[in-house]
Amino acid sequence: MPTNILITGGSRGIGRATAILAGTRGWNVGINYVQDKNAATETEAAVKAAGGEAITLQGDMAQEADILRVFDSFETTFGPITGVVVNAGVTAPSMPLADMTLERMKKVFDINVLGAYLCAREAARRLPKSPGTEKERSIVLVSSAAARLGSPNEFVDYAGSKGAIDTLTIGLSKELGPKGVRVNGVRPGIIKTDIHLSAGDPERAERLGKIVPLGRAGEAEEVAEAIVWLLSPAAGYVTGTTIDVTGGR
Repeated sequence: MPTNILITGGSRGIGRATAILAGTRGWNVGINYVQDKNAATETEAAVKAAGGEAITLQGDMAQEADILRVFDSFETTFGPITGVVVNAGVTAPSMPLADMTLERMKKVFDINVLGAYLCAREAARRLPKSPGTEKERSIVLVSSAAARLGSPNEFVDYAGSKGAIDTLTIGLSKELGPKGVRVNGVRPGIIKTDIHLSAGDPERAERLGKIVPLGRAGEAEEVAEAIVWLLSPAAGYVTGTTIDVTGGR
């Protein structure tokens, strides 16, 4: 049975790093993206250069129809899914809650909570039917250290959305464990990706990295190592767990 991994938000940042690392394992990778086709195509090429196979899959992970189409297209190409990384997410410019608009919060929650739950639901429907054991079938949900820290005066809406992911990890692991599917989470800390640019603070990682116990911001590849380990049979007795990749923060 081949290892077939679908990664939402797989074209950039942590998703891209995870896709490429999966490629070094010889896995088949689905790279979901919403807008940046060039980035997705570059990631596809990098996965293939690393030794895996890959396809790009356009779709908005806040839209149920897109989610179903992405899952279907992946299975049409590679066969039954053995692993899903629920990684697609957004943040917004830093500000206190009192200044946030309904539109801003709705976008964050639609993608980061409802979209993630829909992706996890689709994985929960399909993975128990895939050939294999709990060592091979796995869901990894990408949370954030913000869920623990609250992100005051920056993005408490984003922090709250990731708190929902932590809860989903616990509950879904208990639902799917008896069906031979493991469910785990990863909480990245201050990681050097372009999510900080989208929050209007491109220097945030370098600035806050200095106050992390390890004294630096993390790399996307360091988060990818944890995700790929959780997807692999090496983590065959790990479920319902969330790993902090935060440099001690």
